Amino acid sequence: MKKKQSLAMPDLILENELWANGQLRVIGVDEVGRGCLSGPVLTAAVMLPPDTIPLAGVTDSKKLSLKQREAIYDNIKQQALAFAIGAASVAEIDRINILNATYLAMQRAMSRLQPWDHALIDGRDTKKHDLGVHTAVIGGDQKSYSIACASIIAKVVRDRLMRHLAVKNPGYGWETNAGYGTKAHLSGLEKLGATRWHRRSFAPVKKFI
Repeated sequence: MKKKQSLAMPDLILENELWANGQLRVIGVDEVGRGCLSGPVLTAAVMLPPDTIPLAGVTDSKKLSLKQREAIYDNIKQQALAFAIGAASVAEIDRINILNATYLAMQRAMSRLQPWDHALIDGRDTKKHDLGVHTAVIGGDQKSYSIACASIIAKVVRDRLMRHLAVKNPGYGWETNAGYGTKAHLSGLEKLGATRWHRRSFAPVKKFI
């Protein structure tokens, strides 16, 4: 019988290297909502103290249940020195495209945590957008503890927003799908059309306008 392999958890290797180098104000940055059909794209930036001890269960937010994320969210807030949220609106997404809007949201979150020494950012590097002194980490929410913390903060805040919007915009299932293109969401678009919270530049939404 094969042994069940344990999932690799994010660690503080990258952060420890920076802290040891004298860069004590390290922030982890991640986004959520890029693939959604509705709602803003949202990012979080989290600054942890150099003596951080990783909390049990912190990993890529997509691997956690709603209940798990909500429980860990409060613990991360207590552990962090500071955190900030940045967002780009639906109008901005439609005007400058989702990729540029994502980096805009990152810049906004990061600017709210100034001053910081070095940022660890989930994803590929970009030369087009000024993100300051940073390291881009592909799959960062599964490798860097501070990025994973940012992933959870961003996911919890955005999901709460989408549940709030669902109350005033029923019929799309936002309370459970957070704006992603599920069957229930697409069915709602077909029956009710698009709201002002829908990304009209996204192909699945265009057909129902």
